[in-house]
Amino acid sequence: MIRKIVKIDEEKCDGCGLCIGACHEAALQLVNGKAKLLSDNLCDGLGACLPDCPRDAIAIIEREAEAFDEAAVQAHIESGKPPVSAPPLACGCPGNTVKEIKKDTAVSPKEAVVAGSELRQWPCQLQLVPVNAPFFDQAHVLVAADCAAYAHANLHAGFMRNKITLIGCPKLDKADYAAKLTEILKLHEIKSLTVIRMEVPCCSGLANAVKEALVASGKMIPWRVVIIGTDGTIRED
Repeated sequence: MIRKIVKIDEEKCDGCGLCIGACHEAALQLVNGKAKLLSDNLCDGLGACLPDCPRDAIAIIEREAEAFDEAAVQAHIESGKPPVSAPPLACGCPGNTVKEIKKDTAVSPKEAVVAGSELRQWPCQLQLVPVNAPFFDQAHVLVAADCAAYAHANLHAGFMRNKITLIGCPKLDKADYAAKLTEILKLHEIKSLTVIRMEVPCCSGLANAVKEALVASGKMIPWRVVIIGTDGTIRED
C-alpha cells in the first residue's frame, strides 16, 4: 500500500539519538551511528520524531510500505526494546553538544597540572565531533590515542594545552578516521597537527589516517607523530 512513512537522510544524521526517545513505537534505532527505521509496520507515519531532530534529517514521505501494525508495535516493545520515555535534554545529546571550553593561556605548564584539565572543547571523541565545529578555525589540533592519557600522566599540560584535542582508537572504533579528518582539513585553516599514538602496532592506524587526510585535503601543514610507550616513555617518530 502507498502511505506516509518516515525517511532518514543518513548524510544529515549525526547519531544524536534524540529521535529514538521521541518515537513512541520504538521504531527507530541507532545502527552504526545512524538512525534507522527498524520495520515499516512499526512506523505510524505521524512524524512525532521530526521536531526532535536537530539536523533536519527526518522527513515524512509517501511510498509503498507495509501497513502500520499496532499489535506488532506492542510485541516489539514487550520484547525488550521499549521507547525511551524520558524527555530529551533541551541541549540535545550531551555527548554530541558542541561547546568551547575557555582556558587561561597565561597559566604555566607546571601550574596547568595543578589546575587540571586542558581540554578546550566538547565533544573530544573523533567520531562524535562535527566537522564544521567553529573551534577548528585557526587551531592547533591534537589527535591522540585514548590510551595515551592513562599511559602518560602529563598529557594535559605537556600536549593538550592550547590545542583542540580529538581522541580515538583505530582498533576498537569502526570508523573512517581519514575521511573525517579530510573533511575537517578542507573546511578549516588548521595551523598544525600533532599525533600521539601508543607504541602498539594497531595504534599506527591513527598516524596513517592523519597522513592520508593531509594528502587527500591537499594541505601539507606542519605535523608530527609522538609515540608513547606503555611505561609512559616518549619518543618522536
